[in-house]
This record gives sequence, structure tokens and C-alpha cells, in this order.
Amino acid sequence: MTQIQDFAGRTALVTGAASGIGEACAQSLAARGAKKLILIDVDEGGLHTLNLPCEVELITGSVADVALWSKLEDTLSSTGETLDHAVVNAGIGAGGTIDQLSMADWRRVMDVNLDGAFLTLSTSLRSMPKQGGSIVVVASTTGVKPVPGVGPYGISKAAVAHMARIAAAENASKNIRVNAIAPGGVDTAIWEGSPEFVAASEKYGRDTAIKGLTGSTPSGRFASSAEMADSILYLLSDAASNITGTVLVSDGGFTL
Repeated sequence: MTQIQDFAGRTALVTGAASGIGEACAQSLAARGAKKLILIDVDEGGLHTLNLPCEVELITGSVADVALWSKLEDTLSSTGETLDHAVVNAGIGAGGTIDQLSMADWRRVMDVNLDGAFLTLSTSLRSMPKQGGSIVVVASTTGVKPVPGVGPYGISKAAVAHMARIAAAENASKNIRVNAIAPGGVDTAIWEGSPEFVAASEKYGRDTAIKGLTGSTPSGRFASSAEMADSILYLLSDAASNITGTVLVSDGGFTL
């Protein structure tokens, strides 16, 4: 089957692009004809392992770094480049109940998940052409359904989902669409940050450890990063030209 080339000639930015959902989005955008991808991640090695059939600009650094965004915006402005699309994806996980969280733990997550998302979104909005563009913010079902013990992660994801809706209302007249996606469980490297998951993986194997997390998901499985990328690219694409300000839940029934 011929691969649809609905992003042909376009430039897109993806954060958290070295692995997981971000990497899957980069791969799919390139396969669907993107002219140039600007990929950002703290994992320099992971970025350099990507092999994409389009022009690629790799930026190593934290999305919470104001200087990174100032430099990128200045570069785009000086070269006359614009962004047609952006995937606001970078994020980190954290556990713990609110009464037990330290301020340092809170700020560590908010710096990346909320402040970094704000910097990504605001820069992307200013860098889009007069004819418009589209942005997808990666939120989470933990920002929709209260889940004990996810601490600042769920709170940050609720915030970025609402930020996307506000941005959609502010920019609809500019033909810029902003949507969010709220994934449920996705089999990505984010689980490796959980000591409990690592211990279960070492004892039972990673596949069994992942399966053990799916008990509260009616579908009985976690999604793949590629499945999430398919939904994100739909929202980015012209096929979703009348959709803005929505939060698409993709969770195998977790929030039912």
C-alpha cells in the first residue's frame, strides 16, 4: 500500500523525540513526507540513533531551558523558517502522594511537564506561518481521572490539557489548531523510572511486568507508541481541519 504523504513539504517540531511517543511521531512524520523535523531531547545519544528520510535538526537540551527556546526562535526568525506543526511531548514521571512530596520533587516534574510544555507551545505558536498550523500537546488520562500516588505528574498533565484548550481559543482566528491527547497506559521507557517496575521486570521479565500494569484497563493491554503517533498525526493533519480545543482520550477504556 502506498504511504500517504499528507505532511509533504512541511516542517514539524517534536520534543521528547529520542524515544517512545516522540520517536514514533518523528518516524511517522518523516514517513508521511515531512520536509524537515526539529527534534529535541535531553538524550543526545538517542537522538543520534534516529535514521530519518528527511532533513533533521537535532537539539540536545531540556525543554525547561528558556535559553534553548530563545535560541531556536531567533534561528527560525533569522532564516525565515516557520513551523507547520508541533508535538509537545516531552515529560517525566513521578510517584508519591501529595502529603509526602517534597518541593524539590514537585518542581522537578513541573519544570519539564508544565513549564517546558508552556515554552514549547508558546514558541511554536509564534513560529507558525500566517496561513496557520497545528499543534498537539501530549497530556495523560491521569490528568482526567484522579489516580492516587501519581502526584505532580497527573496535576501537570491536567494543566497542559487545559493550556492546549486555552491556546486553541486564542489562536483559532489565526488558523492555528491546538489539541491535546490523553493516553492511558503506553508501553514506553517512562516505566523504567519506577523502582517497582524495574524490580518486577528483573524478576518476571519486562513483558510480564507491563502486563501486570494493565489490570485497570478494560482492553487488557497497553498501547504502543506507534498507535499513539497515529492518533497524534491525525490531529495534526488536514484530515482534522475542523477539530481544535479537544482532548482526545486514547486509553483502552481506562477512564470508563
